[in-house]
This record gives sequence, structure tokens and C-alpha cells, in this order.
Amino acid sequence: MVAKDVPGSDSLSSHDQKLERDELAWQLTDLARDLQRHSSPDEVLRSVVDAAIQLIPGVEEGSISVVLGRKNASSRAPSGALPSQVDDIQTELGEGPCLKAAYQERIVRVSNMTTEQRWPRFAQRAAELGVGSMLAFQLYVDNDNMGALNLYSSSVDAFGHESEEIGRLVAGHAAVAFAEAEETSNLQLAISSRDRIGQAKGILMERYKITEQQAFLMLARASQNTNIKLLRIAEQLADTGEIPGLSGDDKAVP
Repeated sequence: MVAKDVPGSDSLSSHDQKLERDELAWQLTDLARDLQRHSSPDEVLRSVVDAAIQLIPGVEEGSISVVLGRKNASSRAPSGALPSQVDDIQTELGEGPCLKAAYQERIVRVSNMTTEQRWPRFAQRAAELGVGSMLAFQLYVDNDNMGALNLYSSSVDAFGHESEEIGRLVAGHAAVAFAEAEETSNLQLAISSRDRIGQAKGILMERYKITEQQAFLMLARASQNTNIKLLRIAEQLADTGEIPGLSGDDKAVP
């Protein structure tokens, strides 16, 4: 990765500007390839935060905020303690840049946290933690849930137009990679769940000489009796050989 503190484009020759753009393009291509290698959503998010810190001018720390129900924000892949602390404040107050970026604006910049007026309570407490500037990018919105890339600097006016433009590109790569990783993770979870339930049904079919449908009904009855999810019942049976929540009468499945 090239250093971020290169001279601004206004002080570069056309040739130097082209070299800088080409270098950025290669770095973003490397980022896309790196993200594609990860199947875990958490690994994708860590790579995104690392890339944002290396590529985007002014960034010192970063995180991915996942917001549930439009107000409960939690930090994923934080680069340090600060991002998690700032997310806790946004959750407590129900306001802040990442919430704004999520539902109303795709990019939110706070140039000076000490004079920020849009969220005065949040800004005061963030400034007390040492945040000088902040930049947030929307990653995805799914009904009342969302994700945002949050970037921090201890300096005032740390982020300019170049930071926003490069950040927009990084966020775009992140959104696609995260969606793909989530889909893969959910598919793997579904397959794993199906296999565990199938294993549990097989145990019951062999033990009680019953059909597959009857075995499933036994698992469902145990789940209803104990108020435990059917998958957990299946896992316990597969791991211990015991099925909770069934009396002798319950085992007599028609």
C-alpha cells in the first residue's frame, strides 16, 4: 500500500495524478480479490477496516457498525477501543453519524466534533473520547437493520473530498463482499442445521423402528414440551443420545 500522506492532487502534475489514480485502482483491485478469498463475514469486515485505514486519507481508526431496529448499534471488527465506545454512545442516545448514514444519507462527514450541531449530545461525548473528525458510509439497509463503515481521526478537518471519494469505493467493495459472505454463511448454517436434524432423526428411527416422519414428529413434540428450538433438541440428541421433554406416551408416535 502506498502512503496516504501524498500531496493533494492540486500540487501534482497530470502525469503524477495519473500514476496516483492507477496505483489506487490496483490497490482497490487487490482489496476486491482479498475480500473474495474470505467466506466468513467477520473476516470480510476486518479486511475492510484494515483497507480503509491504509487507503483513505486521514483515517486513524475504523469499524463496521451494525444497527438493529434503527437504533441499537454494535461494533464489528473495530480497530481499537474507540470505535466500540462511540457506537455505545450512539446506541444509548439513538443519534449519531452512522445512524444518519444508514437511513438518510449515504455519506456523513463530521469535520469538527467539538462544534458539531446536528447531534450535540453525541458530539460532546465523542469529542471527550478524543474524536476530532468522523466519516461514515452506508453499506447496506435491510428493513430496520443496516451496516455502516465508520472512520475516525483525532484531528479536526481530517477528511476531505479525496477521503470521501476513496471511501465510497472501499465501501462499495465492502458492501458486495459482505453480502456474499453473509449469504454463504447462512447457506452453510442451513446445511449444518439440516444435517444435525437428519442425524437426530436417524437415531430415533433406528432406536424406535419408526419412519422418518414419525421421528421428526418426536423432535417437534420435544421442542414444544421444553420450549427449546428443534435444532437444539436435535443437537442434544446427536451429542448425548438423550432427547429432553418426552414422556413414555410421547414416544408412542402414530
